[in-house]
Amino acid sequence: MTKQLIIIADNLQITNQTIERAIVNYDPEPIATMVKKCEAAGAQAIDINPGPIPLNTKEKMAFLVNTIQSATDLPIVIDTANPAAIYAGLKENRKKAIINGFSLESVKLKKILPLAKRFNVEIIGYLLHPDGHVPANAHDRLQIAVEIFKACENEGIDKNNLIIDPILPPLNWENGPFQALEVLSVIKILPELLGFPVKTVVGLSNLTAGKGEKAKKLLLERTYLPMLCASDLSMVLVNIFHHETIKVAKAYNTIISKDIFAWEEI
Repeated sequence: MTKQLIIIADNLQITNQTIERAIVNYDPEPIATMVKKCEAAGAQAIDINPGPIPLNTKEKMAFLVNTIQSATDLPIVIDTANPAAIYAGLKENRKKAIINGFSLESVKLKKILPLAKRFNVEIIGYLLHPDGHVPANAHDRLQIAVEIFKACENEGIDKNNLIIDPILPPLNWENGPFQALEVLSVIKILPELLGFPVKTVVGLSNLTAGKGEKAKKLLLERTYLPMLCASDLSMVLVNIFHHETIKVAKAYNTIISKDIFAWEEI
């Protein structure tokens, strides 16, 4: 079943020095400004990736969530491996939130997965081996997907709150192009394998991570995104200011929409 692609802005990252200073100084203005720009550019959800927070973890995540909620009604994707930070963010959340995310690593199963049940929110499950290694092929990813699904069932989590991330490695890996095609296969097969229309998400920026000309990176993004859409991807994490890539996503949503076509939507 073809569905609208949800565009998640991944621009709120600690690697942005302006955002880093704002978090350190508890300064809401730069964060709120960034969020409003993301929404204006077409974001349908905001990913928060504060990186490692060595001091005042709970306070800083609470500050981030409250600041973003004051600037937008868009869903917030809490993107951290720190269970205490996730808890603090969910506790402050008054709107829609998604946990990003968990894997079969024991500490994440014990500390992060139960938070999805406790707060009744969606959670992203990574198709990674328990040791954090990326699976070799689609077959391995699908086996992990079954284990991820069973872990959610055992925790009493509504299956509709599960979002699968098949893990897209960079193209410049030794087998990067092969992996990119395997990810497409996984997205196509998952609903039949698990027996329901499971949601999926891909971090598009992973495709071109590392060295390379920006123009060529953007070309690869714009080429691979329609391939993901054709596989019926549910959500994409993307730099919302890569405007040509976002135009492709919006055009896709316009074409599959059941609404009357309007050129103004493009």
